[in-house]
Amino acid sequence: MNSPDGRLKNMAITEATAQQNVTLDDVVITVVMARVTDFFGFFVYAIASALVFPAVFFPHLDPLSGTLWSFALFSLAFVARPIASMFARRIQTKIGRPGKITLALMILGSSTVAIGLLPSYQNWGIAAPIMLGVLRFVQGLGLGGAWDGITLQLKSAAPEGREGRYSMVPQLGGPIGFCVAAALFYVLTGFLTEEEFLTYGWRFAFFAVMAVNVVSLFARLRLLTTDFGSDDETLLKSAPLPDLLKNEWRTIILSALLPLASYALFHLVTVFPLSYALLFSGRDITDILLLQLLGGALAIGSVIVSGILSDLFSRRVVLFISSVLMVLLSLSFVTLETVPSIYILFGFVVLGLSYGQSSSIVPNRFKEEYQYSGSAMATNLSWLAGAALAPLTGLFLASRFGLWAAAIYLLSGVAVTLLALYLLREGDKKRALGQRA
Repeated sequence: MNSPDGRLKNMAITEATAQQNVTLDDVVITVVMARVTDFFGFFVYAIASALVFPAVFFPHLDPLSGTLWSFALFSLAFVARPIASMFARRIQTKIGRPGKITLALMILGSSTVAIGLLPSYQNWGIAAPIMLGVLRFVQGLGLGGAWDGITLQLKSAAPEGREGRYSMVPQLGGPIGFCVAAALFYVLTGFLTEEEFLTYGWRFAFFAVMAVNVVSLFARLRLLTTDFGSDDETLLKSAPLPDLLKNEWRTIILSALLPLASYALFHLVTVFPLSYALLFSGRDITDILLLQLLGGALAIGSVIVSGILSDLFSRRVVLFISSVLMVLLSLSFVTLETVPSIYILFGFVVLGLSYGQSSSIVPNRFKEEYQYSGSAMATNLSWLAGAALAPLTGLFLASRFGLWAAAIYLLSGVAVTLLALYLLREGDKKRALGQRA
């Protein structure tokens, strides 16, 4: 029988373990809240760039040209993100990480509300789309400065054997945030006339972003002041830029190319089908949004599956499987014209599987002292290379040559991802041989 002292000791250990689990679960909820609010604002602009901006800011152009110009402005935020990431490094040393996040989210929220208040082309002329481009660039500065290393923290604090499941938690914000944004536009387009929607209805979506941005700020600040077992001092330390580029330039490039196909697909199943339906297929936009809402729900499930598979096998295996599935998805591109449900639903499943582990594999490539800065730079460069021009390129190719050309564009991203996987694997083999020698 256990002695009274032994039982008390076991009770204390059990209580401490329970408290640690509660704390980690609490952090997981906070992470999901923060990421959902981030992606809600991201997709509000993305959906508006397909459904609203061509008519409001480019009415002097034909619908296709107006949409292409709208997607060109859409890419400006991704150009700004790496720039903001470099400046944020200096700001963080002066005002700390909470101060940096607060400033970044204030910039993001203010520019988003300003977009919702912008006069149309009919009122301001050419100044209206110019200001839209300026504000979109400012949005990118806020997005780039708000990078917080959440994936690093969760991965560090995850129980052994469950790193994949905890690493995919921040990625849930993508499909959930899209579903919230798509649901809002589904209501607005379904219950307002086209004139009401284009005149004032779309603006409510941008005002809603500001409201949830406040929630995101408090969630982030709560997370930043929570200690849940990770060595934040070392893990989230910003490395000197010259040292980072000198020692990790190859890893930065390969890590930026690794999730390229996933980030390209991110927009090819969300924004691209909306613009294609509006311009070419003649289908009701509410029907496409409803399909995408169902697809977003499937993507949430496949993000979770990616974490389970990652723990059972490896992140590299999950990315390889998702890349193969993207090849099959490219064959279904042509169904967007006749049976869009096939491409959209299958596309969201593949997106969740690939996106669920797309960022968690990046930090592994860097030495510990470079993980935070290297991951931030690689992530922003990857979004720039993979996602920035995806809607613009996909729509241009489809309008000029047909849907098969957009499928080839996706396949090119898959080829880059597979090449990066191969090169990283060879690099790992060389390092392992060097350590044995």
